[in-house]
Amino acid sequence: MNWISIGIFAVIMALTLWVTAWSSGRTRTASEFYTGGKGLTAAQNGFALAGDWCSAAAFLGFTGLTALFGMDGAFYAVGPLLAFCTVLLLIAEPLRNTGTYTMGDVILYRMRQPSALWASAVGAIIINLAYMIPQMAGGGVLIKLLFGLRYDVSVVLVGIGMILYVAIGGMLATSWVQIIKAVLMLGAGLIILVLALAGVNFNPLTLFESAEAKAGAAFMLPGNLLKNPWDELSLGLAIMLGLAGLPHVMTRFYTVPDAKTARKSVIWVMFLAGSFFFCTTIFGMAAVHYLGPQALRVGNPGGNLTLPLLAEFLGGGKGTLGGQIMVGFVSAVAVATILAVVAGLTLATSGTIANDIYVNLIMKGKVEEKSQLMVARLSSIGIGIFAIVLGILAEGVNVAILVFLAIGIAASTNFPVVALSIFWRRFTTAGVIGGVALGLVSALYLVLIGPAGKFYAGPEGWWQIANPTIVSLPLGILGAILGSLLGTRDMENEKRFDEVMFRTQTGIKSDV
Repeated sequence: MNWISIGIFAVIMALTLWVTAWSSGRTRTASEFYTGGKGLTAAQNGFALAGDWCSAAAFLGFTGLTALFGMDGAFYAVGPLLAFCTVLLLIAEPLRNTGTYTMGDVILYRMRQPSALWASAVGAIIINLAYMIPQMAGGGVLIKLLFGLRYDVSVVLVGIGMILYVAIGGMLATSWVQIIKAVLMLGAGLIILVLALAGVNFNPLTLFESAEAKAGAAFMLPGNLLKNPWDELSLGLAIMLGLAGLPHVMTRFYTVPDAKTARKSVIWVMFLAGSFFFCTTIFGMAAVHYLGPQALRVGNPGGNLTLPLLAEFLGGGKGTLGGQIMVGFVSAVAVATILAVVAGLTLATSGTIANDIYVNLIMKGKVEEKSQLMVARLSSIGIGIFAIVLGILAEGVNVAILVFLAIGIAASTNFPVVALSIFWRRFTTAGVIGGVALGLVSALYLVLIGPAGKFYAGPEGWWQIANPTIVSLPLGILGAILGSLLGTRDMENEKRFDEVMFRTQTGIKSDV
């Protein structure tokens, strides 16, 4: 065990647990549990969004992919910044103005049909669980590194931490844990960046030249990871549209008082997350420069430990006090990163179960506040236990790849339904069901039979693309359009579209 690392980790955990205890006394209503009372400023929500979006994939996976696969890995890191352009221009304001607690609220507000909300809720739960798996896997790897525990025991500890954050503190605790974690993550990134560049006289081109010399000329060319050009296009579609379909990120817009603040918070996260994502490419090249490509693959086939290994080297090397402090700080921040993200995922999932399914579908909106809070907290515990099981099964896979598979599913399922609900008058309940069903089923099927899936047939198989979005997104849109055009036309729903459009643009509830 690295006792210095454990000490740093204990301090960070003590701080976040204190925040959770502080938040518990301020979480008495459903609004406070789901949205933190809608009192966050643009800067606070921007930092919390950065904490949500800069997950294990960013902190560990992006660096590892760049170190192992060169510029193909860097493509993963650059893309997410552009995704917030879609959110800023299309989704943030309408979502904030029409919803209350969850993305399902937008569907229910437009359709007023239980079947539409059922379809939306099922899709949201599956997407959240798919995104949660790599976070649990990354947390398990780091806890194993810090404490010397078995991987499965480490995943259980991560699950217990996220359950405590959500069940006790709700959105307020989750938000402030994410803010603290974002500050620590950006601080850790700045320290590593300065140390890495100091060794090459602050000339980043030296890192790229050295990495190419040590890993080979092909290292700086495309095709090391994304060997199929269609994979690149599919990944790009997933990045650009998938973020707008991730429930745990989009529900953050309900924590601010108005749509203007929601837009400003997107600007904040684009600056914060974009800066960090750019640095992960430098980190990956620095790891190859200082440690060599072969050393990075020993005991680290997925690349998830590249950043801790680089931090240890920059601190003085293995066994030195500086190295122990650096790897302890980076690992502890990474664990805090993962705990914050899985807490947000758990909260979004429990919100879907408690608000969409229990309150709106089962109880038809007639439920006491106390009962709703109890269901939300109990569902967060159940989701946490299920996530632990899934995390144990995901051992050894690069977390960045798993994250973008989840984002591809979100792009194919949630994005078409939410966008059409907001912008298409003819959209119906049958369209919601058709879009979710066809988008979700096709995305999951193509993931399972693709190179990252369990049923991959190898190079001789007919499906060789890791990310399903290039096929599943058009199918999701097709299912939504055909369902609307071929199903029974809902004239009341079309009349209500004017009210929906008025509210998406103004935030004012009106019976136009």
